[in-house]
Amino acid sequence: MAAVPEHIHPVSDRLLQRADKEALLGQRGCVVWMTGLSGSGKSTIAIALERRLHRAGRYAVVLDGDNIRAGINSNLGFSEADRTENIRRIAEVAKLFVGNGAVVVCSFVSPTVAIRDQARAIIGAADFIEVFVDTPLEECERRDVKGLYAKARAGEVKHFTGISAPFEAPPHPHVHLATVGRTPEANADELLNYLQPRITLQ
Repeated sequence: MAAVPEHIHPVSDRLLQRADKEALLGQRGCVVWMTGLSGSGKSTIAIALERRLHRAGRYAVVLDGDNIRAGINSNLGFSEADRTENIRRIAEVAKLFVGNGAVVVCSFVSPTVAIRDQARAIIGAADFIEVFVDTPLEECERRDVKGLYAKARAGEVKHFTGISAPFEAPPHPHVHLATVGRTPEANADELLNYLQPRITLQ
């Protein structure tokens, strides 16, 4: 972690603390970090999970790859350095939200163990729940909802995960969601069942 310059003076110690926010919301914050290939179903499951959390009276925030890249990270490409910076910024945003008691659902390819370890280190291991949305490459290509795999195969999209850039599956995710033959709703239900004890105040 980079040192804070001398002229920067954070006020976080004078603000209401995380416990105050969690008591107000009646929940414990955490970060649900969903990783998987493009087209694996991360965003669809995240949307379904957010609705379930909302119905259960939980405050949740969804951070999704396309939305983030259209806004705060619109200046970044897909080189290794830019991917690393993309995840660093996302993790810092997620850390701010979880520090305010939110359940933060992150939906990002985040293709390597190292890049996810970076996010975990920023957010804090105790708050980081890694979820592997496991969909075979062939199925993701069959769906190809954005047409990106076809462009990657044609060489029109560089550094595309699964085609011209690697994807490293999490060796020990907290939750492993297989999507083939299973609905997004069923996966969202499984994830909600895992989260409920974790986010319930004791």
